[in-house]
Amino acid sequence: MEKTQNLDVAFYVKLISPIVVGLIIYICPTPDGLSNNAWLYCSIFAALIIALILEPIPAALIGVIAITIAVVFKVGAVGSGETNANISSSVAINWGLSGFSNAVVWLIFIAFNIGLGFSKTGLGERIALYLVKSLGKSTLGIGYAITIVDFILAPFIPSNAARSGGTIYPVVNSIAKIFESTPESNPKKIGSYLVYTGLAASCVTSSIFLTGQAPNPLALSLLNKQGVSVVDWLSWFIAFAPVGVILLIITPLLIYYIYPPEIKGSIQIAKWADEEYQKLGKITKSQIYMAIICLIGLILWIGSSFFKINATTTALILVILMCATKVITWQDFLSNKSAWNTLVWFATLVAMATGLKNVGYLDWAGDILGVYLTDFSPFWAMILLLLSFSFFRYLFASGTAYVTAMIAIFATIASSIPNLDVKETMLILCLPMGFMGIITPYGTGCSPLWYGSRYIKSGEFFKLGAIFAILYLGIYIVIGIPYIKLVMPYLNFH
Repeated sequence: MEKTQNLDVAFYVKLISPIVVGLIIYICPTPDGLSNNAWLYCSIFAALIIALILEPIPAALIGVIAITIAVVFKVGAVGSGETNANISSSVAINWGLSGFSNAVVWLIFIAFNIGLGFSKTGLGERIALYLVKSLGKSTLGIGYAITIVDFILAPFIPSNAARSGGTIYPVVNSIAKIFESTPESNPKKIGSYLVYTGLAASCVTSSIFLTGQAPNPLALSLLNKQGVSVVDWLSWFIAFAPVGVILLIITPLLIYYIYPPEIKGSIQIAKWADEEYQKLGKITKSQIYMAIICLIGLILWIGSSFFKINATTTALILVILMCATKVITWQDFLSNKSAWNTLVWFATLVAMATGLKNVGYLDWAGDILGVYLTDFSPFWAMILLLLSFSFFRYLFASGTAYVTAMIAIFATIASSIPNLDVKETMLILCLPMGFMGIITPYGTGCSPLWYGSRYIKSGEFFKLGAIFAILYLGIYIVIGIPYIKLVMPYLNFH
């Protein structure tokens, strides 16, 4: 009874806190340079971010509530100016629903349905078991198998939580149980190593591919609305490729030495995986269709500039092919709740984020913050922006909330620094968003899953997060930034 009461109290605290924060901000004096309407919008937006961090109710519903409040008060819409007296309700609602016409939001939504094909056909599980049976004679080999599986799935499943929860975690959990390595008994025997490798691999692949995690295309969409040129799918991959290859190769090995398992290898793992693989039987027709459809998708994404086909159009083609080959049914498409939930969530966040620009908040904040960086050279200003942008992840329990709150502000700051190439700087800031999710147990979508397995204690999780975030970011700065500057003229910006 007492436990239930405590949960009720915690829920209401989380529910009320965003409202209180929003009201406190609103009753504070309006800063010089901002209109009263802009300050009202800022208070609504601040409440939105706090609510997304605490998440007392579903995130998509939070977005709907925030956009509705803004529409009711007629703040955030283009042309709202100093007053809202002359803004019609139709203008306000058209702005509020503008996120639903965003191509990137639909790309994310459709990609979730592509991921459904991997799950329904069992292709993801087949790939995972095949790699484990092939590489599973050593614990390090399993680490690489986990990494390779995530790498294969990442271009098509824009949710590292879905990749981990739907395919990789069940395999990891089964392997750990073979050796009686559980959260309560012998977690470091093998379970903790596999768990952290699963998290790290998913974070790395989230940076390698534009479609590796939903915040990546969302960030580019918000930047595009800011007037900052953004890259396509192939250019993103090329820009991160050298660092991505290095991180893929060293991650299982680094964890093996920094957080070593007690079991270094066993034929039992490969034997178990082989037995499970045999139970799957021969590859099915739907799995073959799914593999071919994914290959078509990769070709079209990589060759988008040649074929003149937008990434979202390619995703639509893949869904049509999946339905035509009966990999998924139209009912599967309609009943994919996580995809529709994401569509509503991201559409409302895109509109809310553009509202900050419309009311003049971003220009105001950028001018203030940019003053502190004007004394630095463009290179060091860019490094300071990268470090600040990356380590702000400690404050956010959602990569999406983090992007929504921070990306446009940093773009405005970058624009205010003399002689700084804004499009290059923002690309450099965006590419590490995936791997910096490793920094906390709540920093990215899959983190709560791996942390919630309880194989790794909270203190150790934070310690490992700091170590790997610094290592990854160090490699990125030393190798990635010079490479990006080298290939910038050859990347496709639009």
